[in-house]
Amino acid sequence: MTFLSGWGRTAPTPATLVAPRTAPELSALIAGASSRGLIARGLGRAYGDAAQNAGGVVVDVAGMEARWSLDPDTGVVTATAGMSLHDLMLALVPRGWFVPVTPGTRHVTLGGAVAADVHGKNHHVDSSFGAHLRSLTLVTADGTSRVLGPGDELFWATVGGMGLTGLITEVSFACVPVETSRVRVDVERTRDLDHTLEVMTATDDRYRYTVAWIDLLARGSRMGRSVLTRGDHARRDELPAGADPLAFAPSSRLPAPPWAPNGLLNGLTVRAFNEAWYAKSRERRVIQDLAPFFHPLDFVDGWNRVYGSRGFVQYQFVVPFGEEGTLRRVVSRLSAEGVVSFLTVLKRFGPGTPGMLSFPMPGWTLALDIPAGQTGLAGLLREFDEWVAGAGGRLYLAKDARMRAELLPVMYPRLAEWRKIRESVDPGEVFRSDLARRLSL
Repeated sequence: MTFLSGWGRTAPTPATLVAPRTAPELSALIAGASSRGLIARGLGRAYGDAAQNAGGVVVDVAGMEARWSLDPDTGVVTATAGMSLHDLMLALVPRGWFVPVTPGTRHVTLGGAVAADVHGKNHHVDSSFGAHLRSLTLVTADGTSRVLGPGDELFWATVGGMGLTGLITEVSFACVPVETSRVRVDVERTRDLDHTLEVMTATDDRYRYTVAWIDLLARGSRMGRSVLTRGDHARRDELPAGADPLAFAPSSRLPAPPWAPNGLLNGLTVRAFNEAWYAKSRERRVIQDLAPFFHPLDFVDGWNRVYGSRGFVQYQFVVPFGEEGTLRRVVSRLSAEGVVSFLTVLKRFGPGTPGMLSFPMPGWTLALDIPAGQTGLAGLLREFDEWVAGAGGRLYLAKDARMRAELLPVMYPRLAEWRKIRESVDPGEVFRSDLARRLSL
């Protein structure tokens, strides 16, 4: 048995970890699954318990044979699901293509990107990863390999379905043409939360990529002050003379310390960081490489260890447009309570996909990285859950580690439809995870 946890490192459980190399090996694993079932695991970047399976089997798909191809006329990529966005970007960017959607790390597999229907800084323009899929290949509980497209119900049960409909082995999706491997970035500071919402509403549609970093420890008239970072892919004529326009070689990752004390990220250290970051981030326009713009935390290998042995909770929710009062209420309460969140980001979502358990919906999404163990945190987040559900919002299953099962059908109104499809394709519940058991999926 191997103890596995999510990226937040809060609830490790033991499982048998296996690493098949071929499709027949994978089929044999599915056929021989025990009553505890199995679940796929890529690079372990789900924050909660979605890629854990206590007492069962966890299938490490990242080591399976990697293959990919690109249609240079259409930009459609077909690749094995165990490939990472990192490896794919190394191949695509020098050829003038970029992935249609990337989350805050390159170190996720394509299968994980589909299972979580990941979103990025461009959701208000380009929706989530599932919107760009042309097809996917799914091995279901009976060992059958099915090629599915957007016209199939099972396709949309799988997009955002957290790996519980089967094991994704291949995906085909459309990429974005780019002239350079750089981003033209505008930086702007806002004075408080209302100002942040006002500027984002008025200007987000001018940019393909937007995000706001919020100083959650600021209080009073400064509560919710933010740094807005907006960008678009840079053109060749915007680069310095002699620059290689499509060079893409992300900096080598520095290792995080193997051990960090609990409490290293506390009110004092995070407040000091926030003050320095806000002061530094004056209004300007810069040309930036893709990696620091999209994936700044990837520069440090194992950065989650900085939170100490207790780990951290990433709490991400979305509320519809028109429910800004709920967002203000959450930020105000966090600020008043002095909750420490090393990274707090706000984005605007556009239309979502038809994925039955897909997280994004038109509205505001706030994500917080909170060190575990803060006094009163569990009760506070339970209160926020109720506020979010009451506002017609939801929590992100790929990051959740603690939501109560009774809120799931409230937050995900297509849950019954998803369950019906899952039951038809996996009546014996071969595909299981700690997340599925906790939320009675």
